[in-house]
Amino acid sequence: MNDILARTLILIPACNEEASLPALLAGIRQVAPLTDIVVINDCSRDRTAAVARNAGAAVLDLPCNLGVGGAIQAGFRYALGKGYSCVLRRDGDGQHPPSEIPKLAAAMEAGQGDLIVGSRFLAAADGAYTSTVWRSAGIRALALLLSAICRARVTDPTSGFQMLNRPLLSCFAQAYPVDYPEPESLALLRRQGYSFHEVPVAFRPRQGGTSSIRSWGATYYLLKVCLALLVDRARTVDPRLARHNTVLESP
Repeated sequence: MNDILARTLILIPACNEEASLPALLAGIRQVAPLTDIVVINDCSRDRTAAVARNAGAAVLDLPCNLGVGGAIQAGFRYALGKGYSCVLRRDGDGQHPPSEIPKLAAAMEAGQGDLIVGSRFLAAADGAYTSTVWRSAGIRALALLLSAICRARVTDPTSGFQMLNRPLLSCFAQAYPVDYPEPESLALLRRQGYSFHEVPVAFRPRQGGTSSIRSWGATYYLLKVCLALLVDRARTVDPRLARHNTVLESP
């Protein structure tokens, strides 16, 4: 497992996450001391970039706020150009404990999918995800729709804790959804012939900062995502990004 983590880049999109980054980066260093870390500073107004650099992480400073999808794609392009074999992306809010990283790495090393997703809803009771009734119901509805689209079970359609291999990295570096990246990227990768696998991970309260999605907007967000996924169904396979083509680029 240490071998695959040594060939992996950890990407952390961050906007105004100075409060959560110190503990998060320290935790990652304990679990994966040989793994390179890049914080993608999405035009933060606080000391996110300075805090990340002081903790020893490399920083990509974006010239304007691109949102999570645009920031992640910028990181994917960086990782592809630098020749990394795998990328592990995680949010900067610290809700996924760094101690869960080996679970994703083990599944990737075992070849269980081109994308390994850390799922809050497969976790044991201790550390499992809890939310409001309406928000949980919305996520379950989105998971059912996405499962039908992908023809594979999806339990956590909005997870920001994922690991992908180089073939999929090549695809996502060129075409990555920017509006609703997590659910739309699952639909995209399945359409292009890639596979994914979920593993159970613990989840904890946000370690600092505030969420970009307010409680009143969660239902509206999920409705927009469902509409976007239905529109995605009309799109065809792009042969340039198909699994059998991008796999040849793996080192």
